[in-house]
Amino acid sequence: MTFTPHTLDRDRDIELDREVDVPPELVWKAWTTPELLKQWFAPKPYETPECEIDLRPGGIFRTVMRSPEGDDFDGAGCYLEVIPNERLVWTAALGPGYRPRAGDMPFTAILELQRTGSGGTHYRAIAMHQNPEESKQHAEMGFIEGWGAALDQLVALVKRP
Repeated sequence: MTFTPHTLDRDRDIELDREVDVPPELVWKAWTTPELLKQWFAPKPYETPECEIDLRPGGIFRTVMRSPEGDDFDGAGCYLEVIPNERLVWTAALGPGYRPRAGDMPFTAILELQRTGSGGTHYRAIAMHQNPEESKQHAEMGFIEGWGAALDQLVALVKRP
């Protein structure tokens, strides 16, 4: 591990912490390859028809999630930290090139991956918020359930022959 794990602020951060039985390299590839990310990122029955990735600090991370009713939710931000196979940090508060942007609920996401003794991945996804109210709102929107379902889809995808 080449990074210091994030210390949670229990009032403003939400965390999904799980162990999955696929190696960090496959989890990383699924998070950083647009064609793969589009296959798992949105919890079913939602889908992700568009994804744009410029995998470098300041580069864009953009997804479009589509509801079963056909409504699109365009989310864009920029990467802050990229440590291959270990840590990915991006924020919706900034656009490409660290340009400030407006948004309904800007948050910063941290993805931490550590190899387990069995060759799997200790997977930690954190959403950092500006205040406790936004954190609570995001939690009530289903962060844990939605990101957990998406993680299950990621694992199923990378396990396919």
